[in-house]
Amino acid sequence: MALESKIILVVDDEKSMCEMLEVALKKWGYRVKTAHTLKDGVAALERGKVHLVLSDVKLPDGTGVELLNRLKGLPENPPVLLMTAFGNTDAAIQAIKLGAFYYLTKPFKLEELELLLNRALEGDELKKENEHLRSEVKKEYATENILGKSKPIERLIEMIMRVAKTKTNILITGESGTGKELIARSIHYSGILKGKPFVAVNCGAIPETLIESELFGHKRGSFTGAVTDKEGLFQTADGGTIFLDEIGELPMTMQVKLLRVLQDKTFRPVGGTENKTVDVRVISATNRNLTEEVKKNKFREDLFYRLNVIHIHAPPLRERKEDIPLLMEHFLRKYSLAMGKNIEKVSPVVMQLILDHPFPGNVRELENLIERTVALEGTSEVTVHSLPAHFQTKDVELTSISEDHELPIYSKPWEAAAEALSRGKVNLEEIVGELEKEYILKALEKTGGVKKKAAEILGITFRSIRYRITKHGIHDVEGDVDE
Repeated sequence: MALESKIILVVDDEKSMCEMLEVALKKWGYRVKTAHTLKDGVAALERGKVHLVLSDVKLPDGTGVELLNRLKGLPENPPVLLMTAFGNTDAAIQAIKLGAFYYLTKPFKLEELELLLNRALEGDELKKENEHLRSEVKKEYATENILGKSKPIERLIEMIMRVAKTKTNILITGESGTGKELIARSIHYSGILKGKPFVAVNCGAIPETLIESELFGHKRGSFTGAVTDKEGLFQTADGGTIFLDEIGELPMTMQVKLLRVLQDKTFRPVGGTENKTVDVRVISATNRNLTEEVKKNKFREDLFYRLNVIHIHAPPLRERKEDIPLLMEHFLRKYSLAMGKNIEKVSPVVMQLILDHPFPGNVRELENLIERTVALEGTSEVTVHSLPAHFQTKDVELTSISEDHELPIYSKPWEAAAEALSRGKVNLEEIVGELEKEYILKALEKTGGVKKKAAEILGITFRSIRYRITKHGIHDVEGDVDE
């Protein structure tokens, strides 16, 4: 919202002052409301749509300071500029302590007032923008974004909510792609440190020669290239959380220095002579087995125990396969929106192939898979054709139509049928419909979208193929023509 469209409430018992300010404010492009008593001023604020208050300190039924206090109980809390005919430094300091933006002594210059108004309103806009961004960040990393209804995920969320109430050091273990950083951020943004800094560091991505400087900072001239003092990431995270990802990659020399920070909460910048003190909660993560690393003397035992006060394990996707449909729906919606497509569902064959996949790359692999399928899919449904080749060679092997118009067939269909039936009931109509759709798509692909030729290959009439194309929602076939 432009500053010129802002509404300013003027509260002053002198009508001449209100009229003079109203003329000036409207000249500057603001909209104006006026009130002559504390009661009327509060009533105007309760009605809403006030972006700044300009109030006299002395009012017939109270003071501007009382008005300032009444604002704290309202949903909107606009900045307040107080005016007084009596210069009083102590009163000004007290008003600012209570939340006033500024304290003006009458008479004042209108140029000064205009400058203060702009500054107050711009500051309020920035404050609201920062609050909005913090709110969005919190939403993004809230536990609601850890998708799943399986028992492992229920236990994980319960643990996150418990540890978020503390400042204790936490070690998160789990395979690559299981969402260890998401867990760390959820702990921070769900707990007592949510308004404080969160700093993420990938210990494996920083060269060994630079990692000490990155973590603890350096003084100018401490090494070649150190042309200025630099604040370390531990200092940046002071009061909040530092997330040390891939902690198992930390060199032994740095493990000693990190241990000192955890024990004494002090460190010394590279080239510095004085210690700095920080109050930081450390969350670390690794895909390594640190217990084994300790046994092999590749990780300090004392550091391991300092980091592993509370242990959280991120379950692999293969141990919570019941969450896959929910995750797929989320990623399908995310990438369909990003790519401007309208892909709403996944075919039963694709769903089964994905459920049968072991996903060594876990949730990250699943997300990448869905991003690929959305990018390649030309229909409103994810089909086998948009999956990577290694998926297509499992239960269903779909090959291209050969020159003599032989169509693809199920690889060992009786084995696929037996396996499907062993899992419980199947929907025969869906299976047959999916198979029919795959044959039509392959035939259209072979004929460059010419429906008449595709019908001949399939041994059906032109009218029949048009009906089936409509039935299965097949569209956007390259070269789509009737003849």
